[in-house]
Amino acid sequence: MDSSSITNWKASSKDVLLLCFILTIISSSVVASINWSTVSEAIISCGETSRLYQMAKLYLYAPSSGLYTCPLAMTDGAAKTIETLGLTHPVFVAAYSRLVSRDPKFFWTSGQWMTERQGGSDVAGGTETVAFPQNDGTFRLFGYKWFSSATDANIALTLARIADSQGQVIQGTKGLTMFYLETCLPEGGLNNLEMVQLKEKLGTRQLPTAELLLKGTVAYRMSEAGRGVAEISNMLSMTRIHNAIAAVASMRRILNLARDYSFKRIAFGKLIINHPLHMHILASLETEVRGSLLFLLEIIHWLGKLENGKATDTETLLFRMLTPVLKLFTAKQAVAVVSEGLEAFGGQGYMENTGLPGILRDVQVLPIWEGTTNILSLDVLRSISRSNKEVLKAYYHDILERTEMAKSIEYLKESYAMVIGSLNTVLQFVQINPDKLEVAARDFAYSLARVFIGALLLQQASLPDATQQEIIVAVRWCYQDLTLGIGSQQNCYSESAIKADIDLVTDGYNKKS
Repeated sequence: MDSSSITNWKASSKDVLLLCFILTIISSSVVASINWSTVSEAIISCGETSRLYQMAKLYLYAPSSGLYTCPLAMTDGAAKTIETLGLTHPVFVAAYSRLVSRDPKFFWTSGQWMTERQGGSDVAGGTETVAFPQNDGTFRLFGYKWFSSATDANIALTLARIADSQGQVIQGTKGLTMFYLETCLPEGGLNNLEMVQLKEKLGTRQLPTAELLLKGTVAYRMSEAGRGVAEISNMLSMTRIHNAIAAVASMRRILNLARDYSFKRIAFGKLIINHPLHMHILASLETEVRGSLLFLLEIIHWLGKLENGKATDTETLLFRMLTPVLKLFTAKQAVAVVSEGLEAFGGQGYMENTGLPGILRDVQVLPIWEGTTNILSLDVLRSISRSNKEVLKAYYHDILERTEMAKSIEYLKESYAMVIGSLNTVLQFVQINPDKLEVAARDFAYSLARVFIGALLLQQASLPDATQQEIIVAVRWCYQDLTLGIGSQQNCYSESAIKADIDLVTDGYNKKS
């Protein structure tokens, strides 16, 4: 591909990530001759693939970004929220233009300040910040934000309860409203904010996080009164996708480093690339990363289609259910894969001066930020309930369609049978055990992810131009227990099992101590 063909290239959903990888390895002379603005315009004009282009670049950039992708995630979410809500107040119009700007002198980043002292994911029960209406249409916020993501951002989105004329507020979810604030006043100085302290965190230390006291902070209402939790979902979908990008990119980074190390480290008289057990472990990690990358790209493609009005009803339903699944699955997966990756370096993986331990510390935030694994698992159940289980029907037919070719390919038949068998097991569990879904929510969500990834890998392995490596990955993935045993271990979710869980955990615990 020469420079002119790149400039005239028309994006397709399957080509976007490939192009980004190509551009990282072609010669600098070719890169210099490319009209990059034309390339960007060609991709963005394709509509539904523009998100793939954006996220592919973030995937490549994230491991080297110094965590700058975190405020970029919240900035994307804030812009998406303003756009989706159709906010036309001059303050929002001006902010939006800065949030999407490519001019570094004009560009703004956004934070989000949701967590207070009494609550993490339980914003309904833990939000105490009060908003007092002002005569000019603004609000003054008073409260304590225990965890302010990206404290140095230019703006932030937050939740508060609007006080009535007597100073009373409505408790619970119905009392929460979403607000926009700027961290600095137009005339200079902080917007009636007091930084109590910077947080000392396990990881993500490059990103400032603080406890903040809001002392009459000027803010603008974004959502309808009492609709804060509902309207903030636009931002959450974006930040959860960004969370998954960070997870998959971190896994790819540690695996690339481990692979390179295996060509240089000599142990027991030979390079460790020649030790079968070592390469077996790296191959298992490669399978994990490739599977999750496909999952990530599919969700991103659906996002682009949704934003351009091209998503089918099935894709719309699946996007709602599988976005939290993507986030929870890749986040936990990243912690496990990066930990295993460190072990591939032996003692060097434990030394701070290698930079490797920092990767593990940083990925540990991914299962916690934007909803813990348990919270997101319950969110998956809510999406099923709200759709009256229509999303499960869509999930079933989507997987059947993706794997249709594989069932007639000899070397994929067994893998196809495993995916379809697992699919039936998962859906039968829902039908037979509706009363056990809450306690089984995490295993159920993991099963949804593993079965869906299996279908994606089989779909790719079934293509006429599939590589031998793509076929190997598909087969290896499908040999796992894709359902985590939820079909055969139903007694683990019974009432007696729940009581046994409590008894086991509290054994020997003295409540009075």
